[in-house]
Amino acid sequence: MEATQTPDGERPILWQLQISHYNEKVRWALDYKRIPHVRRSLLPAWHAVKAKRLTGEIETTPVLTLDGRAIGDSTQILAALEQRWPRPPLYPEDEADRRRALELEEFFDEELGPHIRRAVYHELLPYPELTVPLFANGQRPWARALLRATFPLLRVGMRRSMKIYPERAEASREKTVAAMDRLEAELGPSGYLVGDSFSVADLTAAALFYPVARPREFPYPSVPDPPEPAREFVDSLLERPGGQWVAEMYRRHRNSSPDLQGARA
Repeated sequence: MEATQTPDGERPILWQLQISHYNEKVRWALDYKRIPHVRRSLLPAWHAVKAKRLTGEIETTPVLTLDGRAIGDSTQILAALEQRWPRPPLYPEDEADRRRALELEEFFDEELGPHIRRAVYHELLPYPELTVPLFANGQRPWARALLRATFPLLRVGMRRSMKIYPERAEASREKTVAAMDRLEAELGPSGYLVGDSFSVADLTAAALFYPVARPREFPYPSVPDPPEPAREFVDSLLERPGGQWVAEMYRRHRNSSPDLQGARA
């Protein structure tokens, strides 16, 4: 499929954290629609400052600057992309199917996204040798040095802001398993969540579950050798039909980026 034509001066800019699954959701949509764009990878903590400056209210990424406006929240970004670049579609044409796809997008956004993030970070944050390289990938030397020096403070801030504590992490593990149960229950004979083709529902579920599959199609480095508790948890999900489905969705539908010329990815 050829890249969508976009004048160079009007390319969307994605402000992102590379390892974030919500950011992956938007990257996937951009790449699926073959939209040339620019990526700006931010450091943790600084990303909140930049997002607030861009949107005036939202302190999280992804943020997409498009046609002179800054759009925060992955669901709103996908809606804007679908309106501007409707082909190939992510919203089903049938009204009932579209409604169901959007309901599933919301379910996975709310009932999976925060919980798999908390469960995984609970296992990774004690290991700066694993976590810092993920945050620092692609950054300039001074930024990597700053991140290494300030990681102990960053870790405290992440635990507080995302409530990454043992009891909550255990509850989030259970919510993640429940989301996998829902995924498997919703899959139709076609192998998709809604109708007979790939939609926003499939993209959202697969992107937010990417830490389970750790697919080679994911565009940035992931943890090569997770600590044992994390490996046991994600591998138990990967062995399930839903985990294999996530890997299959990446193989079938995760295009490489069409054109990131000029991007600091």
